[in-house]
Amino acid sequence: MATQLPTTLRILDRSSETESKPILYAFALEELLCRAIGKTVPPILHIWRHPRAFVMGLRDSRLPHAAMANEWLQSQGYDTAVRNSGGAAVPLDLGVVNISLLLPKEAGDMEHRKDFNLMVSLIRDVMAQVTDRIDQGEILGSFCPGEFDLSIGGRKFCGIAQRRQQHAISVQAFLIVEGRGEEKAALARGFYERAAQSAPGHDYPEVVQESMSSLSECLQLPLTAEQFVNQLHEVMRGRGIELGRAADIAGYPEESQIQDMVDLMKSRYGLS
Repeated sequence: MATQLPTTLRILDRSSETESKPILYAFALEELLCRAIGKTVPPILHIWRHPRAFVMGLRDSRLPHAAMANEWLQSQGYDTAVRNSGGAAVPLDLGVVNISLLLPKEAGDMEHRKDFNLMVSLIRDVMAQVTDRIDQGEILGSFCPGEFDLSIGGRKFCGIAQRRQQHAISVQAFLIVEGRGEEKAALARGFYERAAQSAPGHDYPEVVQESMSSLSECLQLPLTAEQFVNQLHEVMRGRGIELGRAADIAGYPEESQIQDMVDLMKSRYGLS
């Protein structure tokens, strides 16, 4: 079982494409790329951002008043969606860097922890020149809580989710690089207060604003999303992995295919 990044990995950096794409575009693109990995598409490190979005998990979408909470978010200008990977709700803006490892999956591979650990190792390598104080473990009170939360000083800046297909794996991380983590936590808390209401507490995370922070806040440094992406590129170059363009990736889906997948995901996972 692979425990390191494959040498055939290609970097697909879409972090500067921030204006025209709906939030589901990135998830639809990854779904299609994963379906073709090992056939025509190489393993990919996908980097992307979105200016103003709120992405729910499947369990969030089943809360009794999720549709009303969704309308509340949209009234504030948030592009909303339900994703098909694990995890719970995550607010996104340009201070959040999303990175996904799209990797082939060996037949019979049921061990998911190694793939989470691969993402954790990559993020620690990217931040190694700045800090060695990144802790792993669930942060109570955070949004999208999980065993592979990454934090500094008890405040979470990164969450990791995973989607496993028959022949490929998508390991997805959101990193709050700049901005105020407490503001994102307040938004997530506001969503759950409206979406859950009388639902049992174990059906959703009870978000505490002080649990979340940005890397810039944690480290008390003027770190930007662009600087983080540049450092990620530098780490990849050190491993002999270079930036690729969509046009150079064999089997890259057409725009019409991506839009069809966006529509399919809306109909399959969207709120009623």
